[in-house]
Amino acid sequence: MAQMIPLEDYVARVLEAIVPLASTRVALGEAHGRILAEDVSAVVPVPPWTNSAMDGYAVRAAETSGASAQAPVVLPVAGDVPAGAAPIPLAPGSAQRIMTGAMLPEGADAVVKVEDTDQAPGPHPLPERVEIHAAAREGLNVRRAGENVRAGDSVMAAGTRLSAAAVSALASVGLGSVPVAARARVAVVSTGAELRDAGESLAPGAIPDSNGLLLAGLVSEHGADCVSVARSGDSAEELAAVLRRAAAGADLIVTSGGVSAGAFDPLTMLAHADQHEGAPVHLDFVKVAMQPGKPQGHGWVRADDGRRVPIICLPGNPVSVLVSFTTIVAPALARLADVDSCLPDLPGRPTLTARAAAAWRTPPGRRQHVPVRFTEPPTEPAAGSGADAGDRIGAQSESDAAPGTGVSWVTPTHRLGSGSHLVASLPAAQALAVVAAEVESVEVGDELSLIPLTGSCPSGRPVRVDAP
Repeated sequence: MAQMIPLEDYVARVLEAIVPLASTRVALGEAHGRILAEDVSAVVPVPPWTNSAMDGYAVRAAETSGASAQAPVVLPVAGDVPAGAAPIPLAPGSAQRIMTGAMLPEGADAVVKVEDTDQAPGPHPLPERVEIHAAAREGLNVRRAGENVRAGDSVMAAGTRLSAAAVSALASVGLGSVPVAARARVAVVSTGAELRDAGESLAPGAIPDSNGLLLAGLVSEHGADCVSVARSGDSAEELAAVLRRAAAGADLIVTSGGVSAGAFDPLTMLAHADQHEGAPVHLDFVKVAMQPGKPQGHGWVRADDGRRVPIICLPGNPVSVLVSFTTIVAPALARLADVDSCLPDLPGRPTLTARAAAAWRTPPGRRQHVPVRFTEPPTEPAAGSGADAGDRIGAQSESDAAPGTGVSWVTPTHRLGSGSHLVASLPAAQALAVVAAEVESVEVGDELSLIPLTGSCPSGRPVRVDAP
């Protein structure tokens, strides 16, 4: 029997075969959701001009000294300053009506808001004079040029996923385009003669092809483009043809199923049939010390243009697919995009912690990844051993249960834990709880490392989902 290898060692093997794609530059209008490939700096300051923070009157503060409602200071109004206009200098002993965001006139050093004058807010003819009812100090209601960001300041780091707010910020600092990581083109292939289209009637022994949809969605959620979704039967010849077609427009192929030791597993049959020099498909299979997802494979497929397109072969059970994608394929996509060295957290690695609100068994000698959801702290006393785990709630310690401590609690999305076939419970999963291989069982209150799942909200807030 082949010896199992640690997950980290297997991921390192996969990444060795990945050649990063070149970054590209896109207009800001196309940058939303992309990953910044380089650090960027401000071209212009924010604000670009010293401007008014209020609708009111631009003045010299010293000329409003002593102003009050009972003893107003009266100034002639020399003109209007609408937003977007370049104002004339402010003459001594005068005021200019100014709008919020409008450039402060040369000579002005404060803005008196309209509510502190005798003028009514809103659109009205320019008055000849204005009564100032409150003394201004220098800088009152003034936004200084560059007080947020100066030209040349570093504003965003490589590896940042560009949200709507990030794109807006980049526009504000004078950028019209940015360098972004390439979006990898990924082809998805499901294997198995038993697979049928979603919604199709099922003959005895047939099952819906949920993995194709799962993988296509995961590819998109991880910032890549799913360029094709195909299916293959259980012969090595058919699978080889499907893989060659998939390679034509892809930077990476991800398959599900056919990697075990079954008599009809097509990927293992293909590996044994095509290991000669010049073969169009090269595959290596290993046993990884993880649960679910022990059988794994990787290699390459030769495309018609001569490229060796990397392929990652995942097990066929849906929970295994989710776990394997999260821990193996996601780092490969980051390497393809050439952002794995600048991301704050490498995909597929734990970034959160929580405590177990239920107990469960763990597989001997394998790291376990259990789909979990955030939940309320347990309130009932524990009973029995960890062997009865999935069905009970145990007690918490007084310190852990105290309100406001910030402790998060999680429970498996299904009482059967990490069973690799439990696809109907996957939507409830917000994270994968990682249990080390040497841990024999998880008990209530044990601290767990968590890998957040893309598209979930692992905030620690309880989510009420009654999974089957």
